[in-house]
Amino acid sequence: MRHFIHIFGENVVMKAAIAHSLPAREIDFIHLLGGQNIVKKVIKSTFDLIALSEYGLTKASLESLIGHLGVSKKSFLEDVLDMSVKTLERKKSTEKLDRRTSSQVIEIAKVVEHAFSVFEDEEKVKRWLTKPNAALNNIKPFDLFGTSTGLGMVDDILGRIEEGVYS
Repeated sequence: MRHFIHIFGENVVMKAAIAHSLPAREIDFIHLLGGQNIVKKVIKSTFDLIALSEYGLTKASLESLIGHLGVSKKSFLEDVLDMSVKTLERKKSTEKLDRRTSSQVIEIAKVVEHAFSVFEDEEKVKRWLTKPNAALNNIKPFDLFGTSTGLGMVDDILGRIEEGVYS
């Protein structure tokens, strides 16, 4: 949630940055989900994220995110979303994912956006996500994307890296 705080407006950005000692940074999660033309919703608040989950992301958004991760579609679908490749392949690119899947994909995109803001390079992000991490008990950050607790742990490690604590 903390990476989206700064999209609410400058006053909230300043309050959030002070409250959490975090610098405001540019959001690029819409790009990770395929851009505004694919997402088709304007995100100005956390409530807009909830509405986007309810509305449903498209197959195209999911495939866009997978393309930024450096993992196979099969691995992402089976290991993270508990979905078969065949299930996704049967969908048209504009067909919507269900609310729960959309919500999980949005949460993953938020953490990946945080990784991009920390590493500022797609190849570095891909390497970091797919390499065992000592701070995560030698588990690859990507391998924790299947649960909200795991996503929170990855996001916390990114925060530690951002603050200069080695992870």
